Amino acid sequence: MADDRLIIFDTTLRDGEQSPGASMNLSEKLEVARALKELGVDVIEAGFPIASPGDFEAVQAIARQVEGPIICGLARCSAGDIDRAWGALTDAARPRIHVFLATSSIHREFKLKMAKDEIIRRAVEAVQRAKAVCEDVEFSPEDAARTELDFLAEVVERVVEVGATTVNIPDTVGYAVPSQYAAAIAHLKKHVRGIDNVVISVHCHNDLGMAVANSLAAIQEGARQVECTINGLGERAGNCALEEIVMALRTRKDYFQLDTKINTRKLYHTSRLVSHVTGIQVQRNKAIVGQNAFAHEAGIHQDGMLKDRSTYEIMNPQDVGLPQTELVLGKHSGRAALRQRVIDLGYHLDDTQLQKVFESFKVLADRKKNIYDADIEALAEAQIHSGAGEAGPAVWTLEAITCNAGSATIPSAVVCLWNQDGSIHREASLGDGPVDAVFKAIERITGVEVTLRDYRIRSVTVGEDAQGEAHIEADFNGRTISGRAVNTDVIEASALAFLQVINRIVSRQAAGERIMPTHNPPAETVSA
Repeated sequence: MADDRLIIFDTTLRDGEQSPGASMNLSEKLEVARALKELGVDVIEAGFPIASPGDFEAVQAIARQVEGPIICGLARCSAGDIDRAWGALTDAARPRIHVFLATSSIHREFKLKMAKDEIIRRAVEAVQRAKAVCEDVEFSPEDAARTELDFLAEVVERVVEVGATTVNIPDTVGYAVPSQYAAAIAHLKKHVRGIDNVVISVHCHNDLGMAVANSLAAIQEGARQVECTINGLGERAGNCALEEIVMALRTRKDYFQLDTKINTRKLYHTSRLVSHVTGIQVQRNKAIVGQNAFAHEAGIHQDGMLKDRSTYEIMNPQDVGLPQTELVLGKHSGRAALRQRVIDLGYHLDDTQLQKVFESFKVLADRKKNIYDADIEALAEAQIHSGAGEAGPAVWTLEAITCNAGSATIPSAVVCLWNQDGSIHREASLGDGPVDAVFKAIERITGVEVTLRDYRIRSVTVGEDAQGEAHIEADFNGRTISGRAVNTDVIEASALAFLQVINRIVSRQAAGERIMPTHNPPAETVSA
């Protein structure tokens, strides 16, 4: 690898998915993986295959269907983990096994209860086992930032000797500060024999808000791979944000003298896709991809912008793919125009999905005067989301709802659902409000009761006729199930999102799947 290029290792599908409430099903993971490929990432860490059958299936599917980037699977330093990871990766054109073992005194004493020599022995044996089946092996000494530097150097040197091709130095709990973290990389460069023959990688968490700063400091000391996620997703406060690292290098190339392979014009779309799939919204003032990242309200800023854009903008918004104008489509627009706009917005829909989006578009066009890019994105996302990962058509379909609410009446709802066996079911219910009444009526009809954890409504576009997006997270037998829907009627959107949750539960039960907690990996931490 040229010394003037940085490898972008994306772990959105592994560490990013470990964010509470951010779990993705197989269809959604494949959609994100394809987007990451088009974005130009070098490595996709697709999951932790030993964690669950679903994780194994997702890593295997991505390994088989997504060509171009290196496809990586995580494994602890145990034979079972490594064999399981290779089983998922074996069909990949460019596979990588990523093994990790904690090295800090805190983890050695309280979690692993291992001495230093045992840590080294297990690390060496794991790299050797992975190397026997896969040429590309990465090793991570978990909690490296809190590990004694001399011991860290010893572990790194031993795994390099037995064939590790990438050595990752994680700040697992976001404890480091830039000067300290850079000094750790410099120490390894100086004291580890053979370090110049491998890639030094960094994986920083954002607990103190310094993940990007620490990663950039490490780059200055010779690190040439950064492990990061879209929107900075990840355990606790998240990981180093991919979009911030990439645009820092691009905007300040005069300082860093480094390039990446990232197509920066796809950053905004990829950020939106991950946000929609996970249900975790991007904060308005988020760097690079936030709604306010290129917005100017202060009069003095506006005056400067009118005179010269560079007075208050250090990046061109088009360079990150931020749409500056909205495409207005109407009810007279045809399928061809819609197809092209869907493609321009970065979505991959088959003919069946596109037809359903077109039908929804026509219905929406009759309700709204103007249809914007965000409306099209919402319809495409709703189609990707609806039934994603389910077997066959939806068991329950909304036919009609009627609500009665007001300050002087008890809120009530009547819901009519169609079952896939052809029967029609109606039920009425009272509630604390119209939405609560709708949810209770749906539960009575379907016989599925859930505990609502989160319910959010937001406007997709602008204006009185804007679509409302409903996002629901519900608990069922210890597992979090999510649903999402858009509609100009927020009550109908809420009903559709709730029904999506119910359908996912019913479909999985019908397929014989146990509804278990989303993440149930073996005892050791997976936050390398």
